[in-house]
Amino acid sequence: MTLTAWQVLYEQRAFWRNRTRAFFAVGFPLLFLVIISALNHGGRSDGLPFDVVWVPGILAYAVVIATFTNLAVETARMRDAGVLKRLQGTPLPTSVFLAGRIGSALIVAALVSVLSLAVGAAFFGVAIQLDTLPGLIAALVGGTACFTALGLGVARIIPNADAAPAVVNALIIPLTFISGVWGSTSGEPALLLHIAQVFPLEHLAHWLRASLDPRTAGPGLNAGDIINLTLWTFAGIRLTQRFLRATMSA
Repeated sequence: MTLTAWQVLYEQRAFWRNRTRAFFAVGFPLLFLVIISALNHGGRSDGLPFDVVWVPGILAYAVVIATFTNLAVETARMRDAGVLKRLQGTPLPTSVFLAGRIGSALIVAALVSVLSLAVGAAFFGVAIQLDTLPGLIAALVGGTACFTALGLGVARIIPNADAAPAVVNALIIPLTFISGVWGSTSGEPALLLHIAQVFPLEHLAHWLRASLDPRTAGPGLNAGDIINLTLWTFAGIRLTQRFLRATMSA
């Protein structure tokens, strides 16, 4: 546990010292949140204030950037630099190395989630309901776990470090437009809605929106969203195992 804590600290130092990386993981989603919310403040969407619809979407996007994008790009870079293979010749266990990277990603995801909710509540009137708070916390935990696992596993299909940003953006950006990240999906073609429902981003955005919707009754837990994120989490774990086996044995 002590070794893992030191590894998390090391990963955090490396993360914050790379200012460009830190900005795009933390500052970029907050910049989107402030600009779009300010431009549409006072408007309505699906019978709700625009901010109540927009903030959960950007919160889902922030979780994805902090976990999936961050881990996928950096893992591909470390693989190409030979860091993962040389790890076998060091006293650091692979499990501790992975725990450090995952722990650091979780800290960043928690930070950007708290900041996004704080900005939404302080400046745009997004209220956190006590009744749906369990659902909100569960959505953030489930989404973070899911996209952390997928971020490590997706490195398997990234051909090289130079292609990592392009591959990651090609996987995520199209989904953001059909998954309700940038606003309501009402009016979208049925085919796109069905495609979005297969992937976890739509379910994370939907779960967060339901947790912040003042009309939601109960704790804000949705069985469909929970099942989808759980299945994708296990898929990410499986991809990560295959990626590590292929990388370590190469």
